[in-house]
Amino acid sequence: MTALLDIRDLTLDLADGTRLLHGISLQVAPGETVGLVGESGSGKSLTARAVLGLLPDRAIVGGVVEVNGRSPLAGAAGRQEIRRHEAAMVFQDPRAGINPMRTIGDHVTEALRLCEGWAKDAARARAIELLTSVRLPAPGEHLSQHPHELSGGMLQRVMIAGALSASPGLLVCDEPTTALDVTTQAGIVQVLRDLCEQSGMGMLFITHDLTLAGSLCDRLVVMKDGAVVEQGTAREVLVAPTAEYTRRLVDATPRISGDLASPDVGSASGSQLVVAGVGKIYRRRGAEPVSAVVDADLVIPRGGSVAVVGESGSGKSTLARMIVGLEAPDGGTITIGGRSMSGIPRTRAERLQRAKSVQMVFQDPYLSLDPRIPVGRAIEDVLRLHSGRSGSAAAERVLELITAVGLGAEHLTARPRTLSGGQRQRVAIARALAVEPELLVMDEATSALDVSVQAQVLDLVARIRREQGLTVLFISHDLAVVRRVCADTIVMRRGEIVEAGPTEQLLNDPQHEYTRLLIDSVPVPIA
Repeated sequence: MTALLDIRDLTLDLADGTRLLHGISLQVAPGETVGLVGESGSGKSLTARAVLGLLPDRAIVGGVVEVNGRSPLAGAAGRQEIRRHEAAMVFQDPRAGINPMRTIGDHVTEALRLCEGWAKDAARARAIELLTSVRLPAPGEHLSQHPHELSGGMLQRVMIAGALSASPGLLVCDEPTTALDVTTQAGIVQVLRDLCEQSGMGMLFITHDLTLAGSLCDRLVVMKDGAVVEQGTAREVLVAPTAEYTRRLVDATPRISGDLASPDVGSASGSQLVVAGVGKIYRRRGAEPVSAVVDADLVIPRGGSVAVVGESGSGKSTLARMIVGLEAPDGGTITIGGRSMSGIPRTRAERLQRAKSVQMVFQDPYLSLDPRIPVGRAIEDVLRLHSGRSGSAAAERVLELITAVGLGAEHLTARPRTLSGGQRQRVAIARALAVEPELLVMDEATSALDVSVQAQVLDLVARIRREQGLTVLFISHDLAVVRRVCADTIVMRRGEIVEAGPTEQLLNDPQHEYTRLLIDSVPVPIA
């Protein structure tokens, strides 16, 4: 079958002679889904961006890239034609890809109105249809909202809908389900699979989740250090990998039936976090109030670990933000280390005390890091503020932290924009650990990491828990990761805790129908 996407011997060099891509060759046929997998920095995203001509300034490109016979490397006219009619891309970070000043409706209908000439009413109807297909709860209402009003998972679904608006022949997906919970991920994957089957759309799917890649993709291409090290059918690559690097990725992939979390430590020494009857209602002018959290009760012993799972919009992040002090609860109490902390800290002393008690690693690392500051200085500033370390003592500790999360000394002078999504998240984790907090709240903190680094970070958190008695509240949509990290789990839906208990018991014998739905939605590789 004639290839819809044909990449042959693609090389890319920077102006200083550094080679980033080493002879990449891959093809995608109509109706076929090809997975591009590998660690952060392996060249996956750079290869995908070459399809639409989104390359670094002054890059020197060699080889062939063709989309339905057109080359994005031949000139501006060819790139524009490909971007308008032949191919679309879903980026990893939806907040960086959607204009925060414009409404969701503007984003989804723009290509239809400006490139396809659709009338406003017709474009709006199509936008509602697209938002419905990606399972947004209130498509008509979302059209008038701005990006900051939606959760990360909901915003990623908006980006997917926008990419599908012009019915492209090729869809390039760069980690499109990273921010999505398992049920939404399952729905999106089914939507994408149906589109490929019904319309003959081809898909290049970039992901660090080998389980997801195996459940969706017909073939897999494995990359390392800018080169292809292995490719074949999904079953061949996952069941009988030939490259040592692929075998390491497969072994590092968490599984819902894999290793259990380490037992909690220090559980007899009292409670580190007590949440009692906490609730939060958001009120918007002209709209019904939204109960984000309803009478939440949660206890974590010192050195313990509890996971919070649920769909986007279930209230997980709102609960976490109230615990950290970024939101004030409407009712109930929050106690950390025996100290009441139900309100938002106002004075400098209160803020420093709260920060020392609890630190949070956010879902989106790009928004939590100052883009103007090198990452080494960002971590050093935390040490100066909270520990008083300076000079060589601070520099030594910064190097220890950055090494512990899988980065090197060469990254200390880098700014966030020059790092991959996974690398930025590792920096955010290192910065949070620099405070040496009693409680660490991790809000989807490993969702952007490739499997090998994810395993390294989870092992790091487990080691710190053992050595320092660190208490962890872990928010995630990945049940396999939850099983490996946390001894206990609570399940939230529409602001309410619907089930809670030991993780192993909850996964093996769920009592609530919603918990069963979450487990059934976990991707399973194609047999």
